[in-house]
Amino acid sequence: MHLAVLNDAEKKIKEKNLLDKKKRERKEEKKVAKGHLSSDYATRKRVYVLSFEGNINASAVANLREEITAVLTTATNADEVLLRLESAGGMVHSYGLAASQLDRLRKRNIPITVSVDKVAASGGYMMACVGDRILAAPFAVLGSIGVVAQMPNFHRLLKKNDVDVEQFTAGEFKRTITMFAENTDKGRRKFESELEDTHGLFKQFVSDNRQGIDIDKISTGEVWYGQQAIDVGLIDEISTSDGYLQRLAKDRDLIEVRYKRKQKLVEKMGFAAEATADRVFLRLWKRVNETRFL
Repeated sequence: MHLAVLNDAEKKIKEKNLLDKKKRERKEEKKVAKGHLSSDYATRKRVYVLSFEGNINASAVANLREEITAVLTTATNADEVLLRLESAGGMVHSYGLAASQLDRLRKRNIPITVSVDKVAASGGYMMACVGDRILAAPFAVLGSIGVVAQMPNFHRLLKKNDVDVEQFTAGEFKRTITMFAENTDKGRRKFESELEDTHGLFKQFVSDNRQGIDIDKISTGEVWYGQQAIDVGLIDEISTSDGYLQRLAKDRDLIEVRYKRKQKLVEKMGFAAEATADRVFLRLWKRVNETRFL
């Protein structure tokens, strides 16, 4: 009945699609008959492929958490998750959350392999070290296990132009250093102490996740490339993500997982200006970080 209302050209296309479908079904039936699919196809291990491209505030963690939730609904400990990670680091709390998302997989005993084709430094390496295995391309940059903070101070400029800035706080160290008021030695020492505490937490996190690593050697803020990173225990193998996936494809099903939320028109318009400003800032931040590794 359906074919009766189609013109000749549409009928040919419809019939061809049906014929192709039947051919595919017969081909699979032959494979099953030969034993190629009956015992293997249903039990083939799966590799869930995730991607994370980090910026200073690790904004991709919003998608990562949804993708990991989706993986956890179907994956077993016989499967594997491959995370293609690229990040030069950023805010401690943001990358701490991203690392915690990956830890959800570990708690379910699902193996995690992290592949770094370009860079996983600072907060990026914080994420990477959660993996059971870390792969890196020959000239990928890894490490930078340290903490840095900087802030301009305009106090002298304001004072020169007879501009006073008054700051009120409750709590001795509610504000240790500031951009506009005069900073004190006591405030600087407290701020430096907080940086050291954060660095200590970072070091402990890496030590807990990379057993046997010489943490004092690799926590100086330095970076390592390829084979150097293997020598100091930062990674386990030299390989690109493409090469690794090509090896796995021989006997595993590769499933790329991406979360994408459909935005309403109002949301798209509202975020347009903000996104433009963010891109300008993040592009500058990325250039500064890439210059460090040249």
